[in-house]
Amino acid sequence: MSEIALFLSAFLAATILPLSSEVAFMTALANDMPMLTALFFASSGNILAIVFNYFLGYLLYEKTHIKLEKSKIGNKALRYGHKYGYGALVFSWMPVIGDPVTLVAGLLRLNFLYFFLISASLRFLRYYILAIII
Repeated sequence: MSEIALFLSAFLAATILPLSSEVAFMTALANDMPMLTALFFASSGNILAIVFNYFLGYLLYEKTHIKLEKSKIGNKALRYGHKYGYGALVFSWMPVIGDPVTLVAGLLRLNFLYFFLISASLRFLRYYILAIII
């Protein structure tokens, strides 16, 4: 597996597409890609995708925020999102639920630096732990 394929796989897997970057990562390692190279390309692709998700959510703010504020449940969701938003980023590394969390972080307009530091480090850590296990 080439570095570009690993990067693209990791990027696409961190969007709403139902792909697994872990399989691509393990395949790259099994095909003798150096661990540091695999870590770099998988993490870079995955992290770039969560930044994309964040800014997509950020752009959707105007359309969704007004509707949410008008709804009783939506207003409650916004309050909880602002109260627990950074705590929810702890789950941003997880398959399936992690990618929507990164989109909602942008929608809630959480501080980008905190979002990036928390989510990016967890994404890298996930691949690192996986590499150590293999």
